[in-house]
Amino acid sequence: MQFGIFTVGDVTPDPTTGLAPSENERIRAILAIARKAEEVGLDVFALGEHHNPPFIPSSPTTILGYIAAKTESIILSTATTLITTNDPVKLAEDYAMLQHISDGRVDLMMGRGNTAPVYPWFGKDMREGIALAVENYALLHRLWREDVVDWEGRFRTPLKGFQSTPRPLDGVPPFVWHGSIRSPEIAEQAAYYGDGFFANNIFWPKEHYMKLIGLYRERYEHYGHGRAEQAIVGLGGQVFMNAVSQDAVTQFRPYFDNAPVYGHGPTLEEFTASTPLTVGSPQQVIDRYAGMREHFGDYQRQLFLVDHAGLPLGTVLDQLEILGSEVVPVLRAELSKNRPADVPDAPTHASMLAARELRESLRT
Repeated sequence: MQFGIFTVGDVTPDPTTGLAPSENERIRAILAIARKAEEVGLDVFALGEHHNPPFIPSSPTTILGYIAAKTESIILSTATTLITTNDPVKLAEDYAMLQHISDGRVDLMMGRGNTAPVYPWFGKDMREGIALAVENYALLHRLWREDVVDWEGRFRTPLKGFQSTPRPLDGVPPFVWHGSIRSPEIAEQAAYYGDGFFANNIFWPKEHYMKLIGLYRERYEHYGHGRAEQAIVGLGGQVFMNAVSQDAVTQFRPYFDNAPVYGHGPTLEEFTASTPLTVGSPQQVIDRYAGMREHFGDYQRQLFLVDHAGLPLGTVLDQLEILGSEVVPVLRAELSKNRPADVPDAPTHASMLAARELRESLRT
C-alpha cells in the first residue's frame, strides 16, 4: 500500500491575511513540500498539470526532474498528465527521460482535464475528449513498447518508422494510472490495458466512485489481467488536522470557504459529510480512511490533498508531519490486516522489471 500527497499547484490568496504568494514562491513551496513528503516517510508525491491561472504546474517534468535530483526514494507521479491536449510522442519522450533521471521513480496518471478553454489553446476540441484520450494513449502505449512504430489516426500526423528516444529505462515503461472523476470510458480504458485506475474521489459521494471502481474491476477481470479483486486501484483524499478536532474546523473553514475548486458552494459540514474530506483530529482521519476498503475493496494507493486554498507553507509542512508520524503508520497497519496475499502491491519499476525477468526465465 502506497501513501502520498498530490498537489494541484493553485496560487490562492490566504483568506486570513489577504496575501497571495507569487508564482515563484508557490513553485518553491511545492519543491519544499515534495522534499518534506519524503522526509516524513511518504511513498508518493504527485503533481497536477494545468495551463490556466490560478494554477502553475504547466511543466510537470521540469518540476519533477528537479525533485528527483533532491530526493532518493519517493515515487514521483503526475496528477494529472493531460492525454488529450499533449502530443503522445512528446509524452513518450519526456516521461522516459524523467524515468532515467529518477532511476525509475516515476509513474503517470492520465486524464482528460476538466478545464474547457485548455482544449482550443492546444488546437483540440473538448467534444472529442474521450476519443482523444483513447487514441492518444493507444499511441503512447505502443511508443513505449515497440522500437519502431508506424501509426495513422484521426488526431495527429502519421508516423512512419518512428522511434521515440530515450527508450524506457531497462525496457520497462512507466506504470500508468488512468484518472477519472466521472467517465466510465476511462475505467474501461484502464481495464483494457491492465493499467491502474485512480478515482480522485474528493468531490462526489462514495457511491459514484464505487460504481466506477466496480466497473473497472469487472472489466479488468474480463480482459484477463487477473481477478477483479486484484485490479490496481488508487484513491484521492483530503484532510486537515489538529490535535483538537474543533480547532481544525475553525482553522480550515476560511480556506474551505474561499477555495478555488469548491469555495462558495456547500458548507464545510455538508462537504465533509458527503465526500472524503476529513477535518478534525488525526484519529478521525485514521478512522475515516481505514474504512475506505469497505466501500472500494483492497486498494494500492492513497493520495491526500493538503496544500491548496491558500494554506501557508508552514501549515502544510505541519500537516505533513502529522500525516507521516501519526496517521500513515497506523493506516499502513490497519489496511494490511486481513489483506489477501494475492492482492498485488502497487507496481514499481523494480517490481515490473522483476516480473518481466521472471516471465523471460519461464520461457527459456
